Amino acid sequence: QVQLVESGGGLVQPGGSLRLSCTASGSIVSVNFMGWYRQAPGKQRELVARIFSIGSTNYADSVKGRFTISRDNGKNTVYLQMNSLKPEDTAVYYCNADVKLSWYQRGSSEYWGQGTQVTVSS
Repeated sequence: QVQLVESGGGLVQPGGSLRLSCTASGSIVSVNFMGWYRQAPGKQRELVARIFSIGSTNYADSVKGRFTISRDNGKNTVYLQMNSLKPEDTAVYYCNADVKLSWYQRGSSEYWGQGTQVTVSS
């Protein structure tokens, strides 16, 4: 079984910064990618940022230039540094990971964290 444990959410004023962390644990032989999604009240869950095993990244247009995703492969941990936060960044942020549980596994398995609340308000 694989678990994703998130930390780092909280309340911050507009223009402030927060750093989210997510660690994947369990019977993982390799991680294809890890990323962050967010869901605001009344809205669909959306991709914020994702980082692949080779180091390439994807970002939502709304966070480009403000958020940075990084990864510690040895610890199966992904970070999201969020700067210049805006009220519209308020949401529950979910960690997502696509992993292989065995070298013989066809395809991969996807897991989600429990979510961490980020609130940007004065």
